[in-house]
Amino acid sequence: MKYILYIAHGGGPMPLLGDKSHEDMVTKLREAAAKMPKPSAILVISAHWETDVPHVTTAAKPELIYDYYGFPPESYAIEYPAPGEPTLAEQVLGAITAAGIEAKGDAIRGFDHGLFVPLKLMYPDADIPCVQLSLMNHLDAEAHIKLGQALQTLDYDNLLILGSGFSFHNMRAFFAPNHAEADSQNAAFQAWLELVCSDQDMNEHQRQHMLANWQEAPHARFCHPREEHLLPLHVCYGAASRACDEATTVYALNKESRMFYWQIN
Repeated sequence: MKYILYIAHGGGPMPLLGDKSHEDMVTKLREAAAKMPKPSAILVISAHWETDVPHVTTAAKPELIYDYYGFPPESYAIEYPAPGEPTLAEQVLGAITAAGIEAKGDAIRGFDHGLFVPLKLMYPDADIPCVQLSLMNHLDAEAHIKLGQALQTLDYDNLLILGSGFSFHNMRAFFAPNHAEADSQNAAFQAWLELVCSDQDMNEHQRQHMLANWQEAPHARFCHPREEHLLPLHVCYGAASRACDEATTVYALNKESRMFYWQIN
């Protein structure tokens, strides 16, 4: 059994600091974790790691990377001592290269906040081994779907594949005064995204085509001036290659977003 979940991870460490605008997201992440059996390991595709070709963390004891700026001192003392999982890392590298995609192991890189912030909320004991997989810095949507498809061959029972991003990620809009037009534009994109990921009557050729050409969706580039927070969804979809089992509306930083869940037998 595998579980695949695309989430909103919020703004930097703010979900861990009691920020009011993240309360709904914190609740939804904890609810998502409670719905699944505790994973044997977690493979995280974080919006905050981009490389030329896919890289995979291979260290047994990765350190944390506090890859955010301007937050209170306690933000840089957060701990999440989850172990790595070199065996899973080797399987991930093998699956990707077997699909004809060049990939590299990285024994130095630690876990960024796209991993430790949501997982500290979902699995606070930090006792589940984790591996991170990078995005490719060309940010090609179809290539990330194919990367996800390569993960279908992973033979690791009770694995959680976690796409950690945010289905709305316009930094100016986050901190601008509330604006009805911006919220309307975002709502239209979120509705499109949910339809594409959830419609059981849509065939996979059509679904893949629409996700690969996501920028044609209503107000797509307003919601994602740069797509790194959306692409973990493409990897998740590729790994599932079917409509999601559940779509959840989440509010964070006062903006509407979506999470998507698949259970794969």
